[in-house]
Amino acid sequence: MRRDLILFLIVIAIFFGVSRYGFSPSFLHSVGIDRSIPLPVFSQPDEKTWAIQSIDTMKYSRDLARAKLNDDAFSQVIDTQVRNIAETGANYVAIDTPYDQEFFPMLSRWVLAARKYNLHVWFRGNFSGWENWFGYPRITRAQHMEKTQSFILDHSDIFEDGDIFSACPECENGGPGDPRHTGDVNGFRNFIITEYALAQGAFEKIGKKVSANYYPMNADVAKLVMDKQTTLSMGSVVVVDHYVNSPEVLVEDIRKLQEKTGGKIVLGEFGAPIPGIHGKMTESEQTQWVESVLGRLSSLNGVGGVNYWSNSGGTTGIWDKNGKAFSAVPIIKKYFKPEIIFGVVTDEWNRPIGGARISSFGTEVISRDNGYFELRSVTTSLPFEISVSAGEFLDQKITIALSDKQIHVGLRKK
Repeated sequence: MRRDLILFLIVIAIFFGVSRYGFSPSFLHSVGIDRSIPLPVFSQPDEKTWAIQSIDTMKYSRDLARAKLNDDAFSQVIDTQVRNIAETGANYVAIDTPYDQEFFPMLSRWVLAARKYNLHVWFRGNFSGWENWFGYPRITRAQHMEKTQSFILDHSDIFEDGDIFSACPECENGGPGDPRHTGDVNGFRNFIITEYALAQGAFEKIGKKVSANYYPMNADVAKLVMDKQTTLSMGSVVVVDHYVNSPEVLVEDIRKLQEKTGGKIVLGEFGAPIPGIHGKMTESEQTQWVESVLGRLSSLNGVGGVNYWSNSGGTTGIWDKNGKAFSAVPIIKKYFKPEIIFGVVTDEWNRPIGGARISSFGTEVISRDNGYFELRSVTTSLPFEISVSAGEFLDQKITIALSDKQIHVGLRKK
């Protein structure tokens, strides 16, 4: 009787494991990947490295805004550039066209192309009078806030949920001046906090979920201005446009800003080469620099997004004027569209193994208590190998094929 009871309990335990995790009992004697076993239903992982993956268009969207305003053929240039950006896996395109009414037709052309290719827009223009662009007369902080609010309310159709609106990128370059030189740190803080509140209120009024707390600034300005209280007032987001020679220094600067501000850091501009900072670079050297930066950033927690500056037209460009990609483009693409392997790790009895280590190409993740894991790999080719280890179980090395992005890994006891 007791023997029968024990056997009954074992059968029930096996049934419970199968019904709970959705696996077949045939797995009890398998190791590695069993493709015949259905996985539990998990939502598809987000196939992005960062929440914001953007490429900037300043050299065309701002610098040529007046020269190409009435040039119908320029729409094809815009379309090609935005399509190229979308194909990298970017989910945003940064458009730098000024917000003045003169330039609104040009801004609309860029936004239309972004929508065509399913991209969110990061509006990174400004009112020309802030920095005296295109001969516009200087404007004050009060005028800037008034214009910002009016621009949003008057042009509600240009925005979509998920967009980012930067009212005053690198604000220190215009208006009353750079707080590092004027000493008016509190005035600068009060301006961006107040304007952010006004802009956010305007977006709420038009019923659009657009982020208005992205105020890109020089990293040294951020160190001075963005204390923890200011960062909190800005929605815990700090955006820095940062150019330094060394990828190691760049990423370490980001880490230090995280520590100092307590906020999520978005790299609002980065790129190479800037001749006065990086010197001259060959195409290969530019590619290596970009890969070094993105690789280090991808391993740093708390980075909310990146915006490569810029797509074309300057020394940091990654496409030529005809739309031909340089070798840095595939590097950006593999970080913007990483291969994601996800699944579960279980033992011989189909019980989930939490704390298992799954690694590939220097990236390691730990399985959750229910055995689930997601492994992002930036390798440019499949198949590739992953290693799985978990304490008392035998290690496994598994070759992943293109069809194996959702897998079930079984481990045996040592």
